[in-house]
Amino acid sequence: MQRTITAAALAVAGVLGLSSAGLAADAVRGVSDTEIVIGTYTDLSGVTATWGINNANAWRMAFDEQNAKGGIHGRKIRYIVEDSQYQVPRSVQAANKLINRDNVFMLVANGGTPMNTAVMPEQLAKGVPNVFPLTAARSMYEPFHPLKFGQFASYYDQIRAGLKLFIETKGIQAPCAMYQDTDFGRDVMDGVRDQLAAMNRKLVAETAHKPTDTDFGASVAKLRDAKCDMLVLGTITRDTNQIVGAVNKIGWKVTMLGQSAIYDSVVAEVPGGANDGLYAMTPALFAYPDDPRPAVRAFAATYKQKFGRDPNFAAEVGYGAAGAVIQGLQNAGRDLTVDRFVKGMERIKDYVDIFGSPPMTFTDKSHHGSTHSFLVMVREGRWVQVTPEPIGYGG
Repeated sequence: MQRTITAAALAVAGVLGLSSAGLAADAVRGVSDTEIVIGTYTDLSGVTATWGINNANAWRMAFDEQNAKGGIHGRKIRYIVEDSQYQVPRSVQAANKLINRDNVFMLVANGGTPMNTAVMPEQLAKGVPNVFPLTAARSMYEPFHPLKFGQFASYYDQIRAGLKLFIETKGIQAPCAMYQDTDFGRDVMDGVRDQLAAMNRKLVAETAHKPTDTDFGASVAKLRDAKCDMLVLGTITRDTNQIVGAVNKIGWKVTMLGQSAIYDSVVAEVPGGANDGLYAMTPALFAYPDDPRPAVRAFAATYKQKFGRDPNFAAEVGYGAAGAVIQGLQNAGRDLTVDRFVKGMERIKDYVDIFGSPPMTFTDKSHHGSTHSFLVMVREGRWVQVTPEPIGYGG
């Protein structure tokens, strides 16, 4: 690992025009006596803005709270967020700014599977950790790399566990799928296909769409005509609402199962209970603002006061993730380097956030915090827990 980080430091030195004599300073890029610079590129104005805005807000809130306590070993966190609009070119541009101009110590909560996929090769080569990106794709922690950290069960893990559960307990015979034709959607579909293969089942039919598509009438009609009894969704929020609307419009009664990218209040709270009965797998449970736990209520109240809105699931995910990063930085000690931060993260065992998410553990062999997820469903405009404990697919 030390060899990898040293090579990355050399790469950064070349980019910034530093000689080998300057590597001691470069080894702690983004770190001064008084601050640690942390960056994020995420969607603040595109099709997944409800995720990006709330998630980044929560990271900022957690960092502000830590700064108010004196920071990390006397250093304050300076947090910089850039808008990617959920577009790969803008993400690359934003990442270049954060890495090469802002000189960030690490990137956290970067939004979107294809965006992270495009940015990470150069980012990692420059020795900049990619921590808890706002995507549950397996590529965020596989193959193992010392600078990659994944937070929760992947989309692949989630959908395999959920599909297995429905086939075994709900008598599903003719599963179909609708998914975004992106790295994210294909990761979901890998889970669908691998689980069906493991159970000697076949996918009856499937449709793929672009993230910006809005008309799903023909696709839904095609799958209904294929006599599907279940739709597995590799979708996010807006396309999920539009697909469910198209299903309801033709009066089709079919089981629909998504993953954590649809687990959001904008899906549950569609007027008239239009999405009631929609299922999702999620690696963590959303705690509503009226949750009785004092810490959760305090978080919700403070978040609304700071940002003028109730926190959604993405906000809770961000707040919990920021807490783990803060712990990793604290574990690293005052003499902060990338290598010490990695080791600090690898000392985290059974970290639990205030929302009751599955415990996260990191080691020098695995940077994937957790592999299990919960089944939830929409009921009367709220997400309701179905399985009492998180489940896996046994792989």
